[in-house]
Amino acid sequence: MLSVSAGAGHVRAADAVVKAASTAKPPLIATHLDLLTLVPKDFRKLYGEQYIRLVEKLPQLWSYLYSKTDRPSRDSLVGKLKRAAEELNTRKLNAEIERLAPDVILCTHFLPAELLSRQKSKGRSLPPLWVQVTDFDVHALWVHSHVDRYCVANEEVAFRLADRGVPRERITVTGIPVMPQFSAPLDRAICAGELGLKPETFTVLMMAGGAGVGGLDTLAERVLRLPDPPQLVALAGRNAELLQRLQALARQHPGKLFPLGFTTTVERVMTAADLVVTKPGGLSVSECLAKQRPMLLVSPIPGQEERNADYLLESGAAIKAVDGATLVFKLANLMAEPARLAAMSAAAARIGRPGAAADVVALISSSP
Repeated sequence: MLSVSAGAGHVRAADAVVKAASTAKPPLIATHLDLLTLVPKDFRKLYGEQYIRLVEKLPQLWSYLYSKTDRPSRDSLVGKLKRAAEELNTRKLNAEIERLAPDVILCTHFLPAELLSRQKSKGRSLPPLWVQVTDFDVHALWVHSHVDRYCVANEEVAFRLADRGVPRERITVTGIPVMPQFSAPLDRAICAGELGLKPETFTVLMMAGGAGVGGLDTLAERVLRLPDPPQLVALAGRNAELLQRLQALARQHPGKLFPLGFTTTVERVMTAADLVVTKPGGLSVSECLAKQRPMLLVSPIPGQEERNADYLLESGAAIKAVDGATLVFKLANLMAEPARLAAMSAAAARIGRPGAAADVVALISSSP
């Protein structure tokens, strides 16, 4: 398993497949490597941290780059310089592949897939190279001539990938891998009690913020101004400053706001929630779909997250808020429309693929 920690989703997808491999019968031995742990510090900072800053601070520039690179000229000077820099800074990858001697390499990010496909084109002998696309979209950066198998989210992505020249027999619709606990049955009352929530009260899980609609604490404050606000669980992740601001806000709204820092049990928090407010990252929304939770989408990153949002909106599993005021308006309406929420949950169940990781592992096991 090869991922790249430019955003958490690629890593989470790889972890999910590793977990599924360990519980398969017979089990597969799976090793997960984050490519950015094998490169010099300066390259890691440039590739990982600058991506996050770009999409948060300059989303319109990212939108331009996403569109521009979707039909790239591989012979351009910029393209040649980019490939030279990547190869120079990823030499340890080759040593790790030699050390591990894998039977299959599965990439959940396009960078290692591109590097290894290029090496195969130059005659290097490598095991079968697989790619797991982690969005409900496919970009040219994922498409390489020496990839043996693509695993994709749905039939539309498969069709678009084939339209780009990938033989259809190399494409399998598996869904986007999520951890098995997102499909395990859990008791809402127990999960709510763990958080200090009243299980019978309408509850919103908020996992979004950033560019476009304001920070998570600002959104939470808006929601809490409603005449009859819901119970609100706000995930701050590893952002200690954000968590402190949310905790201060919670003291002003006792029994209504429940801030959480980093947690490894998001599936239990989702079980206690009636609605999830989230950015439409490929892994985040796949986890919501696995839990059959309706979504209110905010702050999509231009490009892949906008495409993810389009798919969820068309499928009926989500609605979208373009700013903080719209979020409060739409949330209030949804709270008053239980039938609509139920329909959105049913749509999520229809398009979700909670067993994607196990399906990927089964596909690997059955391949020659």
